[in-house]
Amino acid sequence: MWSFSNISSSIHHWLNESFSPTWAMIIEMVIAGVCIIGLFATLGLVLVLMERRVAAWMQIRLGPNRVGPKGLLQSAADTLKLLVKEGLTPNGADKFLFNFAPFIAMMVAMLLMAPIAFAKDFQLWDLNIGVLYISAVSSIMVISILMAGWASNNKYSLMGAMRSGAQIVSYELSAGFSILTIVVFTGSLNFNEIILSQTNGWWIFKGHLPAIISFVIFIIAVTAETNRAPFDLAEAESELTAGFHTEYSGMKFALFFLAEYINVFIVCAIGATLFLGGWMPFQIGNWQAFNHAMDYIPSSIWFFGKTFFLIFLIMWFRWTFPRLRIDQLLNLEWKYLLPISMLNLLLATALAILGWHF
Repeated sequence: MWSFSNISSSIHHWLNESFSPTWAMIIEMVIAGVCIIGLFATLGLVLVLMERRVAAWMQIRLGPNRVGPKGLLQSAADTLKLLVKEGLTPNGADKFLFNFAPFIAMMVAMLLMAPIAFAKDFQLWDLNIGVLYISAVSSIMVISILMAGWASNNKYSLMGAMRSGAQIVSYELSAGFSILTIVVFTGSLNFNEIILSQTNGWWIFKGHLPAIISFVIFIIAVTAETNRAPFDLAEAESELTAGFHTEYSGMKFALFFLAEYINVFIVCAIGATLFLGGWMPFQIGNWQAFNHAMDYIPSSIWFFGKTFFLIFLIMWFRWTFPRLRIDQLLNLEWKYLLPISMLNLLLATALAILGWHF
C-alpha cells in the first residue's frame, strides 16, 4: 500500500541534520501550518465550486459557466472580490470581539485538522485520545458564532447566534453518541487504531444495525452542527438576512464562509474515518486478487474519495429538503434522534460485549 512515511521521514532527517533539534521542530511546525493553510485555501475553492455544480445538477441547469473554462475560475473570482472588498465595523459594535470572532472560527478548524489521518502514516498528530480531542475542540466553534452575533449590535445577528447556539449544543449529543458506538466496537479513541480495526471490513458493514443507525444519525447531526440546510436556522435569509454574520463583509465574512466549508470537510473526514475505514481500501474477505488490486490505489485517494462522497451527501440534503422551523429542528433532536442514539449505543455495547459483530 502507498505511504507518505518515506517523504515525511526524509524531511525530518534532513532538518535534524541541518539544524538543532529545537529549530528543526519549529520549522516542521511552520511547514505543517503552511500546508494546512494551503489545504484550507484549496478546499474553499473546490467546495464552493462543487456546491454550485451539485446545486445546478439537482435543479437541471448549467451552473457557473462564464469565468474561466466551463466556469472553473468562478470561485477564484469570488475570492478576489472578497479580498478587495472593504471590511466595515458597525457603529455600536464591540470592535475587538467583532473582529476576533472570525479568527476563532478558523483557529478551531485548524486545530481539528491535527488528529485526522489523511493517508497511511500521514497525520499531523497521532493522539491516543483523538476522538475525545475532536469532540472537545469542535465544541468551541459555537463561541465564535455567539461572539459574532452579540458583538455585531444587531438584533438579527443576535437571534441567529442564539439559534445556532441552541442547535449546535443540541445536536452535539446525537453526534457524540454516534461516535461512541464506533468507540465501543473498537475499544479505542485513537484514530489510527480505529482505522486499523477496519482492515477486514469497514464498520458500517461489520457493525450490523447499530453502525448503520449511528451513521445515519451522525450525518444528520453534523449537517445541523455545521448550520447547513435544511438546518440553516442560524442564517435563515428569509427571516434573519444572513444571521450571525449579517454585519460582516470583506475578508472577515470570507473567514466565516471558509470555516463553514472547512467544517463540512472535517466532519465528513471524521465520518469517513469512523464508518468507512478512512484511508483503508475496500477489501472483501479472501478475495486475494481483488484485495491486492485495491491496495494499489493510494491511501490518500481512498480517504479523499470517501470524504467527498459524504460531502456530496450533505450537499444533496441542502438541495432536496426545505428548511425546518426552529421548533421542528429541536423536536427532531430531543424527541427522536437523542433517544434513538442512546438506545442504539446500548445495543452496540451489548453486541460488543457478546462479540456478535464481524
